[in-house]
This record gives sequence, C-alpha cells and structure tokens, in this order.
Amino acid sequence: MPTMQEVLADTTQRKNLIEDCARLIDDEVQNKGGLGGMAIKAGYKVVKGLKPGFIHEATDSLIDAFAEQLQPIATEAKEKGKPVAAFFDSERSRVAEALLSITDKRAERSSHKVVKGTYQKLRPTAKKHVEDAVPGVGRLVEKHTAG
Repeated sequence: MPTMQEVLADTTQRKNLIEDCARLIDDEVQNKGGLGGMAIKAGYKVVKGLKPGFIHEATDSLIDAFAEQLQPIATEAKEKGKPVAAFFDSERSRVAEALLSITDKRAERSSHKVVKGTYQKLRPTAKKHVEDAVPGVGRLVEKHTAG
C-alpha cells in the first residue's frame, strides 16, 4: 500500500486526489443546512468567486501538509488491522484537529483579506463541520492508498 506522500508524488494520482477532494468539499458545503449552513455556503461562494479554480489551487497547496498530518493516523489504522475510513470515522476529533492545524496556519499567513476574514468568521464552528467531513476524507485516503 502506498503512503499518501507516494500517491502525491505521482502527477496523475495527485491530480485525481485533488479533484476528489474538491468534489468532497463541494458536497459537504452543499449538504449543510440551517443558519450555519447558510453562512458556510455564503462564505464558500465568496471564496470560490475570488478566481476560477481557487478551491483546486488551495487544495493543491495544502494537500502535502494534510498528507503529512493524516499519514500517521492512516498508518495507525493499518497497524491495528482496521480499514482507514472506519478508523478515521472513530477518530473524527483527532483527524479534524490535524486538518485544522494546517488551515489555521495558512489562514494566519494569508495575504487575501477576504479569505482571511471569511476563515476567521467561520473558524469557531469549523471543527464540527470538519468532523462531519472526516468519513469522506477517510474514504478518499483509503481509495487513493489502496495500492
């Protein structure tokens, strides 16, 4: 089974993983309901409107750091003989914190005031939303590292 870093080193596999990630993000945002969901959808629309392909570019720029944070969790799942997706699901809080540690650092350094402001507005509720997406993240890791 290849590691996430090995998958990302292959240009075609990297492109496919980024496409799947962007689709997962779109799906997660579209499935949000209520007032909180409206805020997320509005913020996402603003960020996507900055320039075409922004989500793909942002994903590409973050994916290596995400892989670095997620690979040890995926390795732990394999060592325990558990499917990666199921293990990620059981470790939602841990996986969410690993991902948010990357986006927090990136947002802090961002020169895009709109992106930074939108992130800061949404960050207080981000962990819950990222936790909701963890099963999908686990499925993507499992899919793309299935050897």
